[in-house]
Amino acid sequence: MYVCLCNAVTDHQIRAEIRQGACTLRELRNRLGVASHCGRCGQCARNILTENAMEGKRQGATIEADTLPPAQSSMVASKSGSIPRPLRKQIRQY
Repeated sequence: MYVCLCNAVTDHQIRAEIRQGACTLRELRNRLGVASHCGRCGQCARNILTENAMEGKRQGATIEADTLPPAQSSMVASKSGSIPRPLRKQIRQY
């Protein structure tokens, strides 16, 4: 789908730039020219950035939990806001 009609930029091109490290609208503007003319595509490009950032966080947490040994995998639970079991025991001792 075309996101920026002024510069003929598609959502696939935006996602490719995100995979190569672009993480702000400014970086997309510098690399692709998104939101540099009329600006109507800015919100759509920002939404694509947000979607990919959230998706990357979810995948990163899953990958991290899968690659850790069983003893350390309980430590990943701290990302969700709960205190890992080994730390709970240490906290109770104090």
